[in-house]
Amino acid sequence: MAKRRSCPLFGRCGGCDYVNEKYPDELLEKYLTEEQFLSRFCKVSPILPSPEITEYRCKVQAVCSSLDGKLVTGIYRKGSHKLIPIRSCPLEDRRAGEILSTIRMLAGRYHIKAYDEDRGTGHLRHVLVRCSKYYDEALVVLVASSFDLPSASDLAAAIHQRHNYVKSVSIIVNTEKTSMVIPENAKEEVIYGKGYIMDRLCSLDFRISALSFYQVNPRQAENLYTVAMNMADLRPSDIVVDAYSGTGTIALIAAASGAGRVIGVESNAQAVKDAEENARINGIDNATFITADASKWMKEKAKEGFSPSVLFLDPPRSGATEEFLAAAGRMAPERIIYVSCNPETLGRDLRYIHRFLPYEIRAIQPVDLFPGSSHIETVVMIDRK
Repeated sequence: MAKRRSCPLFGRCGGCDYVNEKYPDELLEKYLTEEQFLSRFCKVSPILPSPEITEYRCKVQAVCSSLDGKLVTGIYRKGSHKLIPIRSCPLEDRRAGEILSTIRMLAGRYHIKAYDEDRGTGHLRHVLVRCSKYYDEALVVLVASSFDLPSASDLAAAIHQRHNYVKSVSIIVNTEKTSMVIPENAKEEVIYGKGYIMDRLCSLDFRISALSFYQVNPRQAENLYTVAMNMADLRPSDIVVDAYSGTGTIALIAAASGAGRVIGVESNAQAVKDAEENARINGIDNATFITADASKWMKEKAKEGFSPSVLFLDPPRSGATEEFLAAAGRMAPERIIYVSCNPETLGRDLRYIHRFLPYEIRAIQPVDLFPGSSHIETVVMIDRK
């Protein structure tokens, strides 16, 4: 089992919960949490450990501030607006730390100052770094107060010169008074490179841009999706619906894993465009994507008599709505594969399914997608009675 790197900031920054504890102890705590919320429905399988417990996070969002006249980067202390400067994090991809170090060093040379929320002065609010685990690529997003960032092109060129794996540098403007890194309907200006990087997951290539949803632990995500596909037991005759399909990760893996036809439903239009592009990149022609609210779309299709073989759902932490679950019941798929990132809301939704829908909960598999953090991913197999 991989060894941990201790962290001197543990307990101060609040970015993790277990990084200074032994990994088996962390897994035991997470398993007990799963049992607390889910054991009433079905036996909870042993939690699947992550192959990497350090440097696994391929997405890093750093807050920018000023200290003694110099740019510093870090995160806000949990539950506060106090910045904790971070030079190295044991959970984050090492390349992201190298890039942030370079940006801190170059900021003075190019007269780039951290944005001051109180005074409304300065330039840089956040830096977002995304790294590809399969391909040696990274992209950098400078979240600034305006597109008029001093010497932006020179800064981008200097970042690439020091780190040739940086394939894209862009600026996104955030003028809102919010802790949100990237606001809704954000506009992006690519100042170096192609605006995206590529990564490989379950033998498929995925295009990752600044705004794409992509799992932060790709190697463990492969195991997560493998569990989901095994539970789905896909066949060429199957029609599959992937609700909350995002950029199409589950839908495209299902399409490549033996399903006859796959329909992805996602409310975010940009995510749908990304999913369609990912289908094109991989030569997948048995998956289509629809921009729609999943609950409303399913309700309408159920009225038309449409009934898929398999329904995948991977909702946000708030879980599915009762409207969605009721629509799923009316649609009557043979199997439902529920991928959850919150055992508490998952327990609530399984209680609804157990009580009101003609389905049996057959298997519960926890997956440790976020080592060092208290978050847990869970895959549930639900069969129609």
